[in-house]
Amino acid sequence: MSCVKKILAVLDGDRQQQKALNRALHLARISGAHVTFMLSIYDFSYEMTTMLAADERNSMRDSLITDRKVWVKDILEDYNTRDIDYDVNILWHNRPFEAIIETAMQGNYDIIVKATHEHEGLAALLFTPTDWHLLRKAPCKVLLVKEHEWPEHGKILAAIHTTGEHEHHRSLNRIVTEAALQFAQCLHSDVHLVNAFPGAPITIAAEIPEFDTTNYRETIQENHKVALAEHAMPFHISPQHQHVREGLPEQVIPELTEELDAELVVLGTIGRTGFSAALLGNTAEHVIESINCDLLAVKPEGFVSPIKL
Repeated sequence: MSCVKKILAVLDGDRQQQKALNRALHLARISGAHVTFMLSIYDFSYEMTTMLAADERNSMRDSLITDRKVWVKDILEDYNTRDIDYDVNILWHNRPFEAIIETAMQGNYDIIVKATHEHEGLAALLFTPTDWHLLRKAPCKVLLVKEHEWPEHGKILAAIHTTGEHEHHRSLNRIVTEAALQFAQCLHSDVHLVNAFPGAPITIAAEIPEFDTTNYRETIQENHKVALAEHAMPFHISPQHQHVREGLPEQVIPELTEELDAELVVLGTIGRTGFSAALLGNTAEHVIESINCDLLAVKPEGFVSPIKL
């Protein structure tokens, strides 16, 4: 069974170590997939060179694109790519996330593979990272790569939201689980399910002294266990691989990931934009920053990217 058929691997233009390239080659070998190694470049100073004619600016830009294509091919020479079906695509674009998403749409890719990097200081607060845009707006699966290896017979953790009453929640749970099982089959790994549930509100315990927080917690936990078991049944995931934990998802998921030494976390993204996306993005970004393995984000059924060609 193939995990993927067409891979769009996003390279880092300012780094010699290419985590996304490594992961894309691994995926391509176990799936027989085609890979496009993509690099988005832009230099504002080229556009501001008003003393040059448009043709001269275009010539300078084309020269830079050619140089970067040679740079990518030099990097690929350090890897054994003789058994890989691949091509190289260098794009001139002032917004990398749009270049990536547009390329994914045009080529009908089924996964984007990109390395993650830590965002420190004010940069993390003032600028929205490309990763965040891809999680919310990419039309296909997004694999964000970290340092953790992909050993055979490892563990894949699928994050499930079992309390959703709407069909789109159940549908997304199914898509997340199916993606986890698909990758598990390719990687010869085991799938674990995790569901986080909230504890008793502190304000209730303070305002209503007779409120039994222990009973409340046990009832909520049992409801989540039953719901997770019902979800797991058609996928034949054993009870030992079903985990229900109290706490916020951004706390529970990293903790269990570390306990299991998981190689991959799979979660669903709603794909909203605007203020609601900023709130949802907090959870996803906290999870990405806290886990020590790769993250695979999948979109709900019928998702339409807000980026238009």
